[in-house]
This record gives sequence, structure tokens and C-alpha cells, in this order.
Amino acid sequence: MNRRFQPTSNNVTPYLFFTGKGGVGKTSTACATAVALADEGKQVLIVSTDPASNLQDVFEEEIGYEKTTIPHVPNLQAINLDPEAAAAAYREKVVGPYRDKLPGPVVAQMEEQLSGACTVEIAAFDEFASILTNPERTSEFDHIIFDTAPTGHTLRLLQLPTAWSSFLEDSTHGASCLGPLSGLGEKKQLYAEAVRALSNQELTTLVLVSRPDESALNEANRAANELKEIGLTNQLLLLNGKLQEYVEGDAVSTAFYERQEQALAHMPDQLKTLESFELPYVPYQLTGIKALRTLFKEQTFIEETVETNSLADVSSLRNMIQQLGQKNHGVIMTMGKGGVGKTTVASAIAVGLNELGHSVHLTTTDPAEHLTYVLGSQSNQDFTVSRIDPKAEVEAYKKEVLTKAKDTVDEDGLAYLEEDLNSPCTEEIAVFRAFANVVEKAKDSFVVIDTAPTGHTLLLLDAAQSYHKELERSTGEIPEAVSKLLPRLKNAHETDVVIVTLPEATPVHEATRLQDDLARAGITPSWWVVNQSFAATDTSDPVLKARSESEAKWIELVATKRSRQTAVIPWQLEATVGYDQVKQLTK
Repeated sequence: MNRRFQPTSNNVTPYLFFTGKGGVGKTSTACATAVALADEGKQVLIVSTDPASNLQDVFEEEIGYEKTTIPHVPNLQAINLDPEAAAAAYREKVVGPYRDKLPGPVVAQMEEQLSGACTVEIAAFDEFASILTNPERTSEFDHIIFDTAPTGHTLRLLQLPTAWSSFLEDSTHGASCLGPLSGLGEKKQLYAEAVRALSNQELTTLVLVSRPDESALNEANRAANELKEIGLTNQLLLLNGKLQEYVEGDAVSTAFYERQEQALAHMPDQLKTLESFELPYVPYQLTGIKALRTLFKEQTFIEETVETNSLADVSSLRNMIQQLGQKNHGVIMTMGKGGVGKTTVASAIAVGLNELGHSVHLTTTDPAEHLTYVLGSQSNQDFTVSRIDPKAEVEAYKKEVLTKAKDTVDEDGLAYLEEDLNSPCTEEIAVFRAFANVVEKAKDSFVVIDTAPTGHTLLLLDAAQSYHKELERSTGEIPEAVSKLLPRLKNAHETDVVIVTLPEATPVHEATRLQDDLARAGITPSWWVVNQSFAATDTSDPVLKARSESEAKWIELVATKRSRQTAVIPWQLEATVGYDQVKQLTK
């Protein structure tokens, strides 16, 4: 058995990075660690670098761009790095000095070059790097804890220093979606210092958080390998949510326990070499200071529950699929916080529609894609599966743009364009175009899209206008599929958005924010799906039963206040892996 995780100032480094697959408990374990160290008398700062941050949900306190002192934890401060706010500040820092010195069209072009989605990511990284490397910001704290985004985003974030440094070194024309090179010279040193701090084993520890679950462990293993490749070798594995014992005769309890044991027994060899710790599956939700303080202690936190008839106003996944299938064709997008089961739900919708006799194409835009893991290689004439691979899309996009430009652009212009296409921004553009092309297939069939975690999804959708600008600048053309995309997504007759959540505080709060953001974009979700519900099972296990009781208020909130239509999926006795198991969800 692994040792229980009990962080103290004597056994952790000054900088801690919590990373892992979405939904494994990065934020809750990072927050509990921050509280434990602060209670010890240490000065602690916790920083979220996630575009879809949940710090405020866990601490039950509004947390903004500036340092916020957490009530009842006097030594603890928190920051949410707001990528949009960081990008706005970054744009103004680069463009501001030129407003009164250069002609209006030149300033406008600079602003346009800074309008891409990747600028948001770079700006957020700049903020993170400035915290990590600026003694004025770090000296007052004994520990700085970074609650990072889901793995795919985190890896990209951590790899950006190398990507941008090499881009700056190779650049000679000043072409970049970040604007003129004169505004970036200082960044090279900042990136180098950030990498040195991350690679210093005396300073930084990577805490790979995982559930005792096959998919989460595989993702943690991938993260461990890729982080090692960029020099981040001081890693430990935190297994979160391990059920300590099961109730004989209780099918749910037994299946839950045995599935975790089997996953741990088949853990990737790479992870077995890491120092590992464990946290128990607890019968309460990890929100609020009292619950966070209890996590590392051998005592029980009693959560107040309210009697509700939470399942009275909800539907089944089968009924939802039958209703969606009445259209005969269209786009269906699953959206939500990382780790809530979007891929599984998207797969079940696709399989269910196919079983009803519809032609279906299932795809994903998630950088941490695991459609293949869920469905295997299942496909036929009326059921196809694909992935929008960022690397492949970038190469195809670059080749196409340069080929078209050769007939109309001189040698210098071609060199400028080629250099511009080597910037990391190109990935956002290429993926967006591929996304538009997939949606175009919905003319005569169903296209089910397993989207990236919330922050990525919104960045992708928000990229529409900057995509148009970028494409006009580089090629002068806007494909018909792109021009039709947003109107199609806003049309309820053509597109159904399905928000997937769990019956817990943080996922429901996050899904609510997503729905609000979609409303501002003119998109109204058709359904909410509450996934992995113990309340929809008949378990008698005291720990799982307590969790099911704590779910009730969240299911009722979704069904009565948040969604027009709600479907609940019970926690499944067998892992939903393979076409036949996915099909069982639709029964």
C-alpha cells in the first residue's frame, strides 16, 4: 500500500506543480496542500494557470487576477491567472508605445497580429513565468503551488519556452502573431529562467495526480514521459480517491474497489519507478476550508445533506439519444470540464444514433484525445471515427498556404509568409479549419464532436474572428466551411450542444460558467448530462452512499435551474471501454 500523502514544509519543495488528466482532483489536492502548508505557519501562494480555473469553487471565495487572501487561512493567498485579461494587458504593452508614433493602419496590423488565440496562451505563460522567476513576487512566500490545466494544455504551456525561444532565434523578418520582435527580446531570458526553475530539483516538484483508473494512469504516464523529455524530472505520483475497502454483496462497491485494484496492478512501468502516495476516496465533496483540512487527517468530515427528490425530473441517456435522432442529421457537441466523461458520452451518443440506423461520424478536437481508448478501432460504412491531429493539420495547412502563395508572392514575401507559418499560432488556425471541415459533413449525417476541455473549447470557438483575419492576411481566402461555421453552431435546428457534468460542486459550477459563455456567443445547450451518478444506483456502501446523498442537491440544481432537459447516467459496474460496453450505456 502506498503511503498517505501528508505534505509538510519538510518534505516538499518551494514550487509544486499539480498536473494530470482532467477530473482527477488536481485543484482539490493542490488547495488542500496549500491549506496544510499555510496552517503550518508557512507563507503560501496558490496560482491557477488553467483557462477554466476552479480555485474559487473549491475555496468558496471569489479569486481574481490580483492576490486574494483566503478567509480563515491567514497565511494563504491565491491568484487566478485570467488568460483574457493577461492577453489584453500583453497586447497593450506591445502596441501601446507605438500608438502615437506610427500610422493608424500599422498599429491596427499590430493589434491584428496579437488577436489570435495563441496570444492568450502566451500572455498567460508570461504571467506564470514572471511569478516563477521574479524575486520580488516569490520572496515573500515559502511555497508557491501551481494548479495547472489538464495535461494536454499543461504540456503545451510548459513546452512554450523552447518553442518560442527557437522561433525568436530563427526569425529574421519580424513576422509573428505576437507582433514585432522588438517587443519580445526580453522574453528569451525570461523563458530560459523559467525552464531553469522548473528543471531545478531543489526548487520544483511535479505532482502527477491520478485516479486509480486505467485511463487516468495512462495519461499520467504520458505526462511523466513528456515532462522528463523537457527536463522536468523531479516527479511524484499522487493516487487520489482510492476506496479503502468494499462491502461484500454490494455490486457497486465491489466493482468500484476491484476496478481500482486492477488498474493499479497494471500501472505503466514508468509510473512504478516514481515515489508514490495515496489519498482515500472520501464520503464528502472537497469544497470549503473545513473539508480541505480534513483530507490529510485520519478523521471523518460530516457533510450536511438535504433531502430531495433529485431524480424525479430527469431522463435517461437512451431517451435523450432517441430525441436527438429525430432530426436525421446535424452536429452534436459534448462540452464540459475535463474528466467529466465527455468522450464516453460523445461515444455513446454516436453509437446510439448509429444503432437507430443513422450515419454517424465521431471526432475529437481534444489534445488529450482518448476516443481510441474508449471505442477501439470500431468503424463501418455508417460509423466512422477520426481525430483532428494538430501536428498533421499544421503541416497540411502550411503546405497548402505556401503552394497557393508561390504564384502570387515574390521571394521576400514568400520568406515572410513561411516564417510566419512557423509560429505556434499556426496550430490554432489549422485546427480551427479542420474543425470547420468536419462540421461541414453534417449536411447528410450526424457529426458528433468530442470537444476539448472547457477552456480549449471556448478558445477554439472564439478563434472565429481572429481566424478570419489571419486567413485573409496570409491567403486572402476564407473557405466556405469556415464562413458557415458559427452560424451553423448557433442554429438550434442544425446543432445540439450537450453539456456533460458530474453531480459535484466544481463540475456543476464550471458547466454553469460554460453555459453562460455559450449564451454570450448565441449558443443554447439542448441537454445537460449528469454522468457517473451513485445516486442513480442502489449501493449500500457507507462511503459511496454518503457520496450519493451529497449528489442530490447538485442533480436537483441542474434539473430545475440550469438545463432545459437533463439526463442522468448511473455509475457503471463495468468500465465503459469498447463498442459493446458503450452500447450498453444507451440501453
